[in-house]
Amino acid sequence: MKEIFRDETPISYEIVSRQIEAMNLPSVGKASIREIKRLIDNIERESGKKYIRMEMGIPGIKPSEIGTEAEIAALRNGVAAVYPDIDGTPALKNEISRFVKNFLNISVKPEACIPTVGSMQGSFAAFLTLSRLNQSRDTTLFIDPGFPVHKQQHKVLGLKFDSFDVYNYRGEKLREKLESYFAKGNIHSVLYSNPNNPSWICFTDEELKIIGELATKYDVVICEDLAYFGMDFRKDYSRPGVPPYQPSVAHYTNNYILFISSSKVFSYAGQRIGMMVISDQLFAKRSADLLRNYNSDVFGRAMIFGTVYALSSGTAHSAQYALAAMLKAANDGGFNFIEDVKLYGDKAHIMKELFTSNGFRIVYDTDVDKPIADGFYFTISYPGFTGEQLIEELIFYGISAISLAITGSERTEGLRACVSLVKPEQFPDLKERLEKFRSHHTN
Repeated sequence: MKEIFRDETPISYEIVSRQIEAMNLPSVGKASIREIKRLIDNIERESGKKYIRMEMGIPGIKPSEIGTEAEIAALRNGVAAVYPDIDGTPALKNEISRFVKNFLNISVKPEACIPTVGSMQGSFAAFLTLSRLNQSRDTTLFIDPGFPVHKQQHKVLGLKFDSFDVYNYRGEKLREKLESYFAKGNIHSVLYSNPNNPSWICFTDEELKIIGELATKYDVVICEDLAYFGMDFRKDYSRPGVPPYQPSVAHYTNNYILFISSSKVFSYAGQRIGMMVISDQLFAKRSADLLRNYNSDVFGRAMIFGTVYALSSGTAHSAQYALAAMLKAANDGGFNFIEDVKLYGDKAHIMKELFTSNGFRIVYDTDVDKPIADGFYFTISYPGFTGEQLIEELIFYGISAISLAITGSERTEGLRACVSLVKPEQFPDLKERLEKFRSHHTN
């Protein structure tokens, strides 16, 4: 930052600098999401000023009373004193099975539908089990950009992974790129999110078909993170049993595990409950290699009675009643779970306009040949800055985000912005701060 502008920033230059130093961050631009959050918390506390907070993907909508009332009733009925089945309550497993039929148009038996302690535990359990499925395969492939903590899970587990940024490999180009990895013979699984965190790109049906065909050809398991289920608001995925359905690789291969979160689309993040849906074929798959670490050579049994049991003995009993109630209401057509979260798309549309009208650019701007949707995230850059430099500068203007560099993106000039915690009444502040930033950074 030019010294002549240090007295003109919306947030005190001295306070911001002091708090960065106090946290001993070598680089704000390389800090983790939680480190950025803590830094902004500290600055807000000392300065008394509110940031435009775009660093964390925290739901910004009140949860449905259908879920909270069902959980309260369950607690009053004493379920807190009872261990749930490791693989979930029968009612919830049935509703998950119904849900994927109604909203993805795929058939999965209830036994292969497993509640987890958020999708994060689901992915952790999947990576751990998949790494033991075939002794000759030891690597996960990430289609980036992606959620940084999935790679952190691999580091914690001591598991190998590889990755590539999909930006230059959309459409038919994706086939050759994926096959170049699969042909090596060391890949046991692939992970991506759709819609994507952080870029909000959405794979087309053509791309999902390519992924599915290659998964079948090379016997690779596709882990599809549907944390933002139905939130590509360009189509209406809210009607049970009626097309269009949430796009999924599950339409093109039987080698899949789906992670469906309750955090965003149901705004139930605090109770840490998600869904892991394993295809019937994969659930029943046998592999002698599993016996090295588990008592069963059946993948589904190894997952439930080996990994999930060892991690947590299941997920919170009362939260399962909440999720079951919300899913049942959605399955029965009495709860449009997409309607409330459309607010995120509305906010993204306005916020993207504010950024682009002040010299910023959208980094991931298209889905092959169509403009990207307005949703939970978008990505931004500013001419002359790397992502690391940009976030370090924006901090002084009361705007927080995270660098794309920590997401596996090769677009190191960019930042991920999340709209969820930004309130409409903050838009005037955002406009004013962006205009100030532009006035200080126009050559």
